[in-house]
Amino acid sequence: MTIAVPRLRGTGERPRTAEKLPVAAPSPTTRLRALDGLRLLAALMVAAYHYGGRGGDITKAWGTSPRHLFPSLSEWFAYGCLGVQIFFVISGFVICMSGWGRPLRSFFASRVARLYPAYWAAILIVTLVFALPWVAYKTVAPSELIVNFTMLQQPIGVHRVLGVCWTLWAELRFYVLFAVCVVLPGATRRRVVMFCAVWTLAAAITSAVNEPFLTTVFMPEYASFFIGGVGLYLLHRDRRDITAWGIVAVSWAIGQHYAVLSTWHKPNPAFFSFRHTSVIIAIVTFGFVMVGAIALGHFHWANWRWLTVAGALTYPFYLVHEHLGWVVIGVLHRNLGIPAPATFALTVAGMLLLAWLLNRYVENLLTPRLRKALTRVL
Repeated sequence: MTIAVPRLRGTGERPRTAEKLPVAAPSPTTRLRALDGLRLLAALMVAAYHYGGRGGDITKAWGTSPRHLFPSLSEWFAYGCLGVQIFFVISGFVICMSGWGRPLRSFFASRVARLYPAYWAAILIVTLVFALPWVAYKTVAPSELIVNFTMLQQPIGVHRVLGVCWTLWAELRFYVLFAVCVVLPGATRRRVVMFCAVWTLAAAITSAVNEPFLTTVFMPEYASFFIGGVGLYLLHRDRRDITAWGIVAVSWAIGQHYAVLSTWHKPNPAFFSFRHTSVIIAIVTFGFVMVGAIALGHFHWANWRWLTVAGALTYPFYLVHEHLGWVVIGVLHRNLGIPAPATFALTVAGMLLLAWLLNRYVENLLTPRLRKALTRVL
């Protein structure tokens, strides 16, 4: 194949064709290691919420309400659920980055290979642990377990093995929208901008008409976080892109509203905790600002290798920490009498260790093989 080369100015000579010139291999994209650290921070926020910022099953694990065990911290742990919104902003950035210039088959193979191996392992581990006779938590029916392996249990209405998998259902819908609208026709700045604009408008209309089908497709409660992350990737490519700044600003404005709408309530003793509106807005703003600062290169100095490890542990940790954490907390605190702060720290450390094992012996082994197999088949 001959690559056309323009005439050199000022010499009057035509250059040789590219067949006769050495072609340098494209340089690999620099890994944004600070983004890995932010991803783990968001996962730890969610873990703090699940272990000490809510009631329900975690009260059963501790043997009492976390408010009694962490009287000053439980109020702050309750804000940890907003780590999910930060996850969605990061996801918008990463998916736009990984899908840019990639054919649909490669994008599909990479997403499936990234999501499913650790997810399947987490499903099996949680199911087996919950089936132990001394573990007082219910397991799902065999038919429901099989559906859970598809990651489509949420729309089908099947009981979930993993409590956090509702966020994966949101991620899957975002992947499909981005794949159909951007990756399939080919990613360009104009196409990505149109994708953000049309999705923002569609989500707003969906909120107005309250149509279940449109709500499922356009996800008005979460769309602005994904769109904001996509806009931040456009700024990563060109910080002078005024349109991208506008996408981010509108997404932040809409996103903070939905975050307040979903996590704020009037003071009520029937609720576990009361979240202040200003703190909710501040945490959402923190997520946008941090991803933006990383996108604009302000954290290039944070180039430590352990951040890459932190990023690799985030997904398996997120999958296993909630339900398995209940079991570990019950054993350490109620059965062995270990104080609550030490139990909290040991549970987080144990879940990180399990995440490392899943990353090393499941993801590192299965992900490249599954990606290669899917790419070959497609």
